[in-house]
Amino acid sequence: MSMKSAPANPVRREPAPARWTRRAFVSTLAKSTAAAAAFPSGRAAYAKTDAKSGPSRLKRIAILATEFRKYSHPQHFIDRVLEGYGWEGRHHYPRLELAGLYVDQFPEGDLSRDRARRHGITLYPTVAEALTLGGSRLGVDGVLIVAEHGAYPKNEKAQTLYPRNRFFQQTLDVFKASGRVVPVFNDKHLSTDWGECLAMVRAAEEFGFPFMAGSSLPVTWRIPALEIPLRAPLAESVCAGYGGLDAYDIHGLETAQCMSERRAGGEAGVAAIHAVRGKRVWEILEERETTQELLFAALARSHTCKPLEGFTYAMPGLNWLRKYCKHPTAYFIEHLDGFKTSLFLLDEVVQDFNYAGLLKNTGEILSCQMYLPMPPGRTTLADFFSPLMNHIERMVLEGVVPYPVQRTLLTSGMVIFALESLYRGQARLETPQLKMAYPPPANSAYWRA
Repeated sequence: MSMKSAPANPVRREPAPARWTRRAFVSTLAKSTAAAAAFPSGRAAYAKTDAKSGPSRLKRIAILATEFRKYSHPQHFIDRVLEGYGWEGRHHYPRLELAGLYVDQFPEGDLSRDRARRHGITLYPTVAEALTLGGSRLGVDGVLIVAEHGAYPKNEKAQTLYPRNRFFQQTLDVFKASGRVVPVFNDKHLSTDWGECLAMVRAAEEFGFPFMAGSSLPVTWRIPALEIPLRAPLAESVCAGYGGLDAYDIHGLETAQCMSERRAGGEAGVAAIHAVRGKRVWEILEERETTQELLFAALARSHTCKPLEGFTYAMPGLNWLRKYCKHPTAYFIEHLDGFKTSLFLLDEVVQDFNYAGLLKNTGEILSCQMYLPMPPGRTTLADFFSPLMNHIERMVLEGVVPYPVQRTLLTSGMVIFALESLYRGQARLETPQLKMAYPPPANSAYWRA
């Protein structure tokens, strides 16, 4: 298989104020790591016996992170592996051992040194060494690529050039050299380049390893607990959310897609994408009555929707949106089978993610909120990462993905071509590249507890 070469390493920010190089930084951890390993923790005790499942060997994993600081995506995954999290009425320790950790950048507030000392983990200077545990062959049972946050350049389309594909290709190199593969998880979208996205999925198929990717939105709690039946006669989906482009739009698209893929006939792919901003959003919405109805149904599920002037409970309308939301962004997506998906990013109106879908046979609207219990005052944990971490653990233990990676391949493409649409002056783009069909999972995989 022809693989693209990995892009050059971006400029890295060194830790302040000490000006550490990675090797110097890692070498200072050796003594403290050995000392910490001598003292068993609650995590180690759990590794011997679990009250629910009995004795079991932990699966070793490597995590490849961009930066490890408070509230970064790597922090949410790494700390759950090391320290566990609340789950099903008890504190759950994953049956995973963080055996290899690679961190690409060390900003102010870096947590790598603290966690290495506290838990006796090894921080390796390269991706390959984290995967081989300093040896010559793959030494872990699973790989987590968490390349979100960090000081990386942006391109002219406002895409942050995170090293997701670089980490993936370096992982693939170790697989090839070792003659062995293990499950891989990639956080959020696959890449900022469609060719790289496609190559990543094809490599997983060719080499035969479980590959899971995407957002926490499809697997978090839903209010109410909405399960779209398989082969439902859905005609259109809408997500009302918030946040920046190439960062939060992927969450909104995965919110819609995990519902839309369950429609009769399954997913066929995307024919065209039209991304717009500002007044143009409301102009298009004026012409789409059904989309309007779905948008307000989604907003009715919001816990954060801004009230009308005077703090009334009156029903909002398009004039209200025009008044209070001066900087909207919308992606209008046309699927090959005629299905429609619309994403609205409405920062001035809502601060959560809400879904609504139309059943064409009855006209019934199905709606819910994808519940993200954000840290109040940014002082507590973001619990919505726990369901995703639980699915990752199961994938590593069982070798089975809970939902197809093709979902995130498609949503990654939606983001890429939506930003291209904006870059080309909000032009509607035909997207023959996104002609792809895949079957939905039998179970929606969202957390029902």
